[in-house]
Amino acid sequence: MSAIATVDNPLLKGQGLPPFADIQPEHVVSAMTQLLAELESELANLAANVTPTWSGLVEPIDRLSERLRWSWGIVGHLMGVKNSPELRTAYETVQPQVVEFYNKFSQSQPLYAAFKALRASETWNTLVDAQKRIVEAAIRDAELSGVGLAGEQRDRFNAIQLELAELTTKFSNNVLDATKAFSLTLTSPDEVEGLPPSWLSLAAQAARAAGEEKATPEIGPWRVTLDFPSYLPFMQHGKRRDLREKLYRAFISRASSGDLDNTPLIEKILQLRREKANLLGFNSYAELSLASKMAPSVDAVETLSEELRRASYDAAKQDLEDLRTFAASKGAPEGSNLQHWDIAFWAERQREEKFAFSAEELRPYFPLPQVLDGLFTLVNKLFGVTVTAADGQAPVWHEDVRYFQIADETGEAIAYFYLDPYSRPAEKRGGAWMDDCIGRAKMTTHEGTVATRKPVAYLVCNQTPPVDGKPSLMTFNEVETLFHEFGHGLQHMLTKVDDAGAAGINNVEWDAVELPSQFMENWCYHQETLMGMAKHYETGETLPEHYYQKLIAARNYMSGSAMLRQLHFGLVDLELHHRYQPGGTETASDVRQRIAKTTTVLPPLPEDAFLCSFGHIFAGGYAAGYYSYKWAEVLSADAFGAFEEAGLDNPQALTETGKRFRNTVLALGGSQHPMDVFKSFRGREPSTEPLLRHSGLAA
Repeated sequence: MSAIATVDNPLLKGQGLPPFADIQPEHVVSAMTQLLAELESELANLAANVTPTWSGLVEPIDRLSERLRWSWGIVGHLMGVKNSPELRTAYETVQPQVVEFYNKFSQSQPLYAAFKALRASETWNTLVDAQKRIVEAAIRDAELSGVGLAGEQRDRFNAIQLELAELTTKFSNNVLDATKAFSLTLTSPDEVEGLPPSWLSLAAQAARAAGEEKATPEIGPWRVTLDFPSYLPFMQHGKRRDLREKLYRAFISRASSGDLDNTPLIEKILQLRREKANLLGFNSYAELSLASKMAPSVDAVETLSEELRRASYDAAKQDLEDLRTFAASKGAPEGSNLQHWDIAFWAERQREEKFAFSAEELRPYFPLPQVLDGLFTLVNKLFGVTVTAADGQAPVWHEDVRYFQIADETGEAIAYFYLDPYSRPAEKRGGAWMDDCIGRAKMTTHEGTVATRKPVAYLVCNQTPPVDGKPSLMTFNEVETLFHEFGHGLQHMLTKVDDAGAAGINNVEWDAVELPSQFMENWCYHQETLMGMAKHYETGETLPEHYYQKLIAARNYMSGSAMLRQLHFGLVDLELHHRYQPGGTETASDVRQRIAKTTTVLPPLPEDAFLCSFGHIFAGGYAAGYYSYKWAEVLSADAFGAFEEAGLDNPQALTETGKRFRNTVLALGGSQHPMDVFKSFRGREPSTEPLLRHSGLAA
């Protein structure tokens, strides 16, 4: 790989917006090699001369880690949104050195000793809450990163860290490649019977991209893939049961065979995580994971999960029974014996009949530009901030990416964000996420003046792209996903904390970080918000009132099943990271089948290899933390309850409650414990009642 003169290397800029137009995969190795060499000497110098004060310890560490975070963060971002063989090779070449540097940094005895000395010093009480939390977290994180280990134990710990980084990257790449590797080209009209026009357009576009130049939505051919905007509508609407089965089996067996098989990776990852936890004195990886989370123990998580499981299991059982009866009443031969590939199809038919609308009918009312307007109007009303387009003011990694500015009540810009909304299965991983591009911090310039660095967020979705000259027409689920990710963005962008280590989502316990995101989803059902953005893309007509009533009525449709599904994933994750012994008589798949007995009403097929594509826990940050979605949903439902109590139709009450939410949950970031933040907003500890009520599962 040719090295590029470092003077011109855009990855070494080290500050400001990333110059995406200039960054190429061949920049990665030379930039990271040079940067890590510089940081190594800075770290050695700091360790030799550290003083246990805020300015002599925390500030220099911030500067050092910020340089690494800036450059390596861009590379990680591009791996998610612009993946390519060249970028992968470059990433894998330097990843071991990055991990080694992080180990050296987090295991530095002089820095650890300085943090402890700062905590024990006279100056401790002059620090503000955020600073104290940063110091406490630094001490804890050093201990969880092996600072207390020596000799062989430390070497083994570091070797594990390195291997885990490589394995999780490989896991993620395998899922992307396996998803990309499968497609079906359909040529006869009966194969696509029942599929909506939006899907036919997308599938014809996919066929054209694959070389079928003459493909049209009307006569095909149509290409169906395992990418969600293609896969899900087919499962919901495709009348050909044999094709649904074929697709379903392909979907659940992704990355479970051949060169892309993640099965051995799962065993190895679980074994290494357990060994790592044991080296640090924990009985299991789950205990290690919870040491830095809001939930006090594995028991506490299991108790909450069981409370929600009991509330949802019978409802989910009833959901399946109702579906069977419904399918049989429609003369479906499979009625009494519904299989996995029938559930989405019949659930959609039942929803259409029960609530007299289909998800597809709503799409024309949710063009992306209109949805963004509705979202921005809402955040202006609740939090007093104004969002405006700033396209062209920042370099982007793809022509579809947009850039926006957020201004406060005075009109001053306080934050920015990128929006990368559409699915691009060839180079972009599935799912949706928010990531920080730049974090808020008070900075001292070279001239000695103090300035606040404005936060910038990445918001990434995978929704249906614009097809055949129409805008991106969103399903209601895609609207909820956008609101969800924007909630994460708000916590990153509206923070008032000036110390980088606790600003925005930094230092927020992982199981509390979904609070603002899940909170925002509730507003998709708020009448004024929904009707304000649901306008037909051709006529401008507002969504008819009867659709809104149906959406509300349908909100809790099969909610027992939906909750049980999340609990199933969370409990499988916890069991694999807490009690499971890799290499024993039971496999990871056996564990899932065992837990499925009490957390599913239609057990997974024996050959279901879902775990092989469960990137959240094997390639993302959710290991022994998937329960966080439910944990935080208790918080977010209760937080939304405060707005309900104030009056959703009372503009003044919404503004006042919104201001309190902004000044606590969104502003305080990681500067206080999430329970304290929640109590300062709500005036009490959280209750599960609002979540069960919102889900229609309250006793």
